[in-house]
Amino acid sequence: MTLNPAPLFTDIHPGPDPAAAYWADTSDGVRIRLGVWEKEGARGTVLIFPGRTEYIEKYGATAAEFAARGLSSVAIDWRGQGLADRLLDDPLTGHVEHFPDYQKDVATLMRAARTLNLPRPYFLVAHSMGGCIGLRAVMEGLAVQAAAFTGPMWGINIAPHRRLPAKLLSTLMPRINQGHRLPVGTTSEPYVITSPFADNQLTTEENMYNMMRDQITAHPELKLGGPSYIWLREALAETKHLSERAVPNLPCITYVGGNERIVDVRRIHARMESWKGSQLRTVEGGEHEVLMEKTALRTPIYDEIASLFLNTTTG
Repeated sequence: MTLNPAPLFTDIHPGPDPAAAYWADTSDGVRIRLGVWEKEGARGTVLIFPGRTEYIEKYGATAAEFAARGLSSVAIDWRGQGLADRLLDDPLTGHVEHFPDYQKDVATLMRAARTLNLPRPYFLVAHSMGGCIGLRAVMEGLAVQAAAFTGPMWGINIAPHRRLPAKLLSTLMPRINQGHRLPVGTTSEPYVITSPFADNQLTTEENMYNMMRDQITAHPELKLGGPSYIWLREALAETKHLSERAVPNLPCITYVGGNERIVDVRRIHARMESWKGSQLRTVEGGEHEVLMEKTALRTPIYDEIASLFLNTTTG
């Protein structure tokens, strides 16, 4: 496959060296961006699946953590976010036509990893929406030896009185050609711009929160706001579909913040209870972004993930 050099912003909280970014085209002609941090002598490569609104630069710190533990990393800008092709005239609205379309991005990432000859074996770290995409991917045979999920979007935390309206509107609005619009209560501005650090839903570590804010302030082309009604419809359908499928035979560990307020924790518990040989960890005091929590919380997580990966063998 053809991989062309792409921008990688390293002026604000860069990841480890060496680092590179590439453009790659999916099977349906969408241009995505990949970020690669190759560790000399690495014992494998971590495939990083970011969450909704995220971009590869945000995971430079994560790549540094894995590099310190002997692993290379590659992260992806999903279609519709980061520097990947935006899918609506309004680039600040998060959108996808069909949730399984993200699997085309996954397939492109895997082809790129092989083209770049990234160190094997491959492992998966999937956060939030990336956890939803990653769950389908491993169910469908993604070539990884083990997986770690953080705050996975296996269900969306919607207040009980808003669930029915959310379902009805996400179904109705596309039918009247308004599916590209933002749902009530959302905004085109990124969460970290509109919400102060105090009592935010992402992290209790102010430096990490500032990192997120600083990166998109310095590079506004990375910004993304709320999702479209079509994205919401598709996400609700995908999470329900995945909840009804059998888990794969794959070593897995999942982390959820003790104060998680974005994804549906009940769905996480239900899934992990059925995943033979897996482990579920509640990060006491943690919010949604457990990999970007305070050092005392995140360091044991990286240690445990790396231990799982490096001690997992095939066959």
